[in-house]
Amino acid sequence: MTTRRLLLLLLPLCLLACGNEPEQRQEVIRPIRYQKVRPGSDLLKRTFSGTARAGIESRLSFRVAGAVEQVAVQVGDRVKPGQLIARLDATDYRLQVQEAQAGLANARAQARNAAANYERVRALYENRNASRNDLDAARAASESAKAQVRASSTRLDLARSQLRYTRLTAPSAGAIASVPIEINENVAAGQMVALLTANGQTEVDCTIPESLITLLKKDMPATVVFDALPEQQFTALVSEVGVAATGQATTFPVTVRLENNSNLIRSGMAAAIVFHLPKQADRQPTLVVPEAIGEDRMGRFAYVVKPQKNGLGTIHRRAVTVGELTSDGLEVLSGLDDSDLVVTAGISRLQEGQRVQLLPGNEVAP
Repeated sequence: MTTRRLLLLLLPLCLLACGNEPEQRQEVIRPIRYQKVRPGSDLLKRTFSGTARAGIESRLSFRVAGAVEQVAVQVGDRVKPGQLIARLDATDYRLQVQEAQAGLANARAQARNAAANYERVRALYENRNASRNDLDAARAASESAKAQVRASSTRLDLARSQLRYTRLTAPSAGAIASVPIEINENVAAGQMVALLTANGQTEVDCTIPESLITLLKKDMPATVVFDALPEQQFTALVSEVGVAATGQATTFPVTVRLENNSNLIRSGMAAAIVFHLPKQADRQPTLVVPEAIGEDRMGRFAYVVKPQKNGLGTIHRRAVTVGELTSDGLEVLSGLDDSDLVVTAGISRLQEGQRVQLLPGNEVAP
């Protein structure tokens, strides 16, 4: 009786279990974005940081030492040729001029005395009242006195020049970029007193790694963008290419000169210099794709989509070899054809042979 009741209770459960058939799982078709592979450029686009400077920068300094008595300019002033920049205390140099003048006067007096003595001795020698030795000695003394006059005259010219050097004037028209001295400060000969930026084409300096320096040539075009003027681009030409590395680094100095100058550009402004360098002859042709390359334990790969009907497509994995990352995208050296469509997003959720929905408007890369 107990067994019969147990069977009656289990029968409905068995019927219920038999009636629930497993549901069929529906295929999920993901929408994807894709772009067409493009041929790579024959030029390498490279950008380097640089600093602007005036085409002509003069570090003005005194040719003599002394105490600064006057500073006639300030940073930002525009000056004309011959305009006073600064002046030293010239008291000592005036005294040197006076001393040189006195020395010259004394030398001239001695020269006159020596010349007169020579004339007397020569007259006595002609009358046979003086010896040949007396004549030679008088002539030597006269010539020595004349040489002393010339030396004293040279010392006077030097003293006058040093007196003139106590005044520093602008050699050309331009603007004052720096004045690192103050009144009453003692400065040495050759110490910079003011930095004069003269009118001319602005130049931008940068450093280039050794792997690219051989590709740069003089007069090669470039584009310069300043951080302070982001909406403007300036064309430039390479004016200087360094032949020796700078310091301990394996970089070489390069200078470009702007073709179209602007009053808004200031010396010292940060800039980005864009070069379009030719590729090496042994570099193989490349294709360019967006950043849609994946990598796993099997290596780098890209998903290529093969379009089908009704806006659908099939995903296929391609092993690729990549080159350098450029501003246009990533270079692909092998594994893709120029007609392939590569998936640009969501590659981590895709697999070989998967069907996907192609979003419109992605056939060609922007």
